[in-house]
Amino acid sequence: MDYRTKAEFFRRGITGGFIDAAEVIAWSDEVIVAAPKAEDWMVEISSCGTDDRLAILGHLNAVKGVVDEAALAEMLKARG
Repeated sequence: MDYRTKAEFFRRGITGGFIDAAEVIAWSDEVIVAAPKAEDWMVEISSCGTDDRLAILGHLNAVKGVVDEAALAEMLKARG
């Protein structure tokens, strides 16, 4: 799973109300540990508080790449 697709999933989840900020922050923490080099957006999300929804959304939008629409649709369907 690429970061951009997962970021879009979380962005839609936060705006749709089915994902909370704590889940996104935990994901960012996991990504930092697994990534060969931490990117700015990873660190920024990781350092946000659970009440910083707008800041998290802004950082999710900064994730570079192209969304895999099929994978995104599957993740959204699974979260239903």
